[in-house]
Formats: sequence, structure tokens, C-alpha cells
Amino acid sequence: MAIEPVQHGAIAFIASTTADATEAQARLTKLYGGVDPEAADIIVALGGDGFMLQTLHRFMNSGKPIYGMNRGSVGFLMNEFREDGLRERLAAAVPSTLHPLRMDAHDAMGNEHRAFAINEVSLFRQSYQTAKLRISIDQQVRLEELIGDGVLVSTPAGSTAYNLSAHGPILPIHAPLLALTPISAFRPRHWRGAVDRRARAGKAAGQRGRRPHRDQVRPKDRNQAGPARQEPDPVRSRP
Repeated sequence: MAIEPVQHGAIAFIASTTADATEAQARLTKLYGGVDPEAADIIVALGGDGFMLQTLHRFMNSGKPIYGMNRGSVGFLMNEFREDGLRERLAAAVPSTLHPLRMDAHDAMGNEHRAFAINEVSLFRQSYQTAKLRISIDQQVRLEELIGDGVLVSTPAGSTAYNLSAHGPILPIHAPLLALTPISAFRPRHWRGAVDRRARAGKAAGQRGRRPHRDQVRPKDRNQAGPARQEPDPVRSRP
């Protein structure tokens, strides 16, 4: 999706609840003016990666580009915070399109559940027993049996979050790849996961009626804004 340079458009500044973020919001609003997100041409998010994920979910269907500036800790998804020359930086920013994952899950009662995730979707054991999972990609079985705590699928944007904690690979933000990472794998003992080009469909199936497990979209990555598109609006990153 192409984005026209933003030079004189209305800007909405939104911030997380931390003191650094709210103070930055007040200073930037005084310098550049500010409008409500509904009336804005571009949204500037001030906070950390968790707040950026919340903002992406909230405005996923709005058609508005989102430019993040780091007022948190890690800031993998954010640009460096600077107060000067903001409009020029918005105009020079390179658009990045993030592709969320869609999770379709069936519970033990046969009910269907759907959620969207920008970071990752995980399948995790729900009892003291290890999970026994069979993994298929594009309707082809890739791993007949995985025994462990579970498995996750991560996007490049989420590769430095839970995926990294589970010893998964860091993926370049623009790479057309997904990380498939086991969580505390027991067998295959030395399998550390795989990197795959974006598959159309993946499936992890457990033993029906035994070894219960749960599908999980992590709290900071949960879609709380209703149905989502499969391609959210671009995030503006610095060149």
C-alpha cells in the first residue's frame, strides 16, 4: 500500500501511561498541534513495543499510517525519539507493512475461535503433562510428533519477543519469513525450530481428549478492536 508523504497533515499524538510518554505527548502537542485520532492524517505513538502493538490493533482498519517513537525500553518497533523536525521525518519515512497472523482454533467442545496477532501465536500445554503435537504446513505434515511445552509461530515483528526468549531466530523486519519455534522441546531433543517463507496455512494438532493445550495470543498482542484485516496499515520507520 503506497503512502503519500505527510508534510502538512493533521497529527494525533497518543501515549502510553508512563511519565516519559505523557510528557513527550504534551511537548509535541504544544510544538505541532494535535487532533483526535479520528480526525488525524497520521498517528504518532509514544511508548514502547507493547504500546505500539496496542496502537496497531486499535487502528488496524483506519487506513491511517502510524509512526512510533520510543518512550519505552527496547523499542524494536519504534523510531528514535526526537522533538525537532518531526514533519520532515514523517515525510522522509519509509513505509513498512506488517502482516499479522490469523489464528483459527477448535476447542475440545468443537467450538471455533479466531484471533489476529502481530507478534506471535503460541500453542501451550494446559496440564502437568507435556504436549504431543503434529505440525503441518500447507496441508503437508512436517513434524509427526513434537513433545514439549508447546510451539509458537512468530512474525518478523515478534521475533525479538517471546520467540527470542524461546531461543528462536531474530528475523529482519521486512523478511517474508515466519519463525516456527518449539517451547521447551523434549523430543526431538535437539530441534530448535525452523524458518519458513510465509505459509498460507499451518496446523498444530494434539491428542483429542488427552494432554489438553491452549492456543494463545499474548495479552499485549490481542486484537481488542473487533475484526481485523490481514494486512494492517503501514508503520512509518525512519530511513
